[in-house]
Amino acid sequence: MHYSENLIGIAVLLVLVVAPLLLGLVGVIRARRRSIGEVRALARPWNWKLTIASALLYALAFNLTFFIQELFLVIPKALTPGLRPILFHNNHTWAGENPLASLFQGTGAVAIFVTGLLCALLLKYRPARTNGVRLFLIWMAYNGFLQSLPQVVIGSVEPENDVGMAMDYLHFSVAAKMAAALVALIAIAAAALSFRAPLLSLAENVGDIGNGRTRTSFMFRVATVPALAAILLIIPFRVPRNWVEVGAVPAVVTVIGVAWIQAGAWAVRDAKASGASDSKSAFGSKSIAYAFGALLILLSIFQLVLRPGVRFY
Repeated sequence: MHYSENLIGIAVLLVLVVAPLLLGLVGVIRARRRSIGEVRALARPWNWKLTIASALLYALAFNLTFFIQELFLVIPKALTPGLRPILFHNNHTWAGENPLASLFQGTGAVAIFVTGLLCALLLKYRPARTNGVRLFLIWMAYNGFLQSLPQVVIGSVEPENDVGMAMDYLHFSVAAKMAAALVALIAIAAAALSFRAPLLSLAENVGDIGNGRTRTSFMFRVATVPALAAILLIIPFRVPRNWVEVGAVPAVVTVIGVAWIQAGAWAVRDAKASGASDSKSAFGSKSIAYAFGALLILLSIFQLVLRPGVRFY
């Protein structure tokens, strides 16, 4: 194995495993200093409607982001002489030859990164009126970043990866690939941590996020459990295909980001509860029904329309 690959492997281990574990451990140590009576007084009931809605919206955002990626892998090829692409529900392919095909293997990652950036900007500068829309934008931004940035890391060591093919077309040197991978790893951590305050702001009561322990608990309910549960909802969108693409990809995208979000929840100081308890802003049965209906419609499109293949020529 090349020296650069070893270095990237060590960096991945440190940034995506060791660092969030240490951050979470600091939070645990701080939380244990609180008295048992104080901890019990701060305990809040579990809002299952929020958790269910979050899982549905995460699955919806993941699959929409994946679709955007594949669509923007296909469109440039469709406009290139000699290439005849086909879009599927879980992949794309093409016939014909053109040197630009390798370069266009990177356009999907660029498209979803831009999507994530746009959703993040909307969250910051154009706050949604309801918590449901706000949570959907959070998960869209999350998936835009967390589905694109890891591809840079993988592409730096795997030339057959989509981004790796684009890097080779652009004649990236070994040093350039290593630098891109390290920047992407730092960006993964930074992006994930940036979602902590928006997620905590979905709390209806100040007591839900009043200190490190309650912030950690609320994050577990609004983000960690829903995102992990959503992996099961994502699988039907991706079958049939090999197990790595069906299950491992959504699992990796979810775990590497949520680990940072959960580990660092205790350290957020500027989170403010929404105070939303009215039917317009709170998560209820109507929010769940809308999210579930949208997910079913998208699944129907994936399996009935995209699965047979849509030709772009």
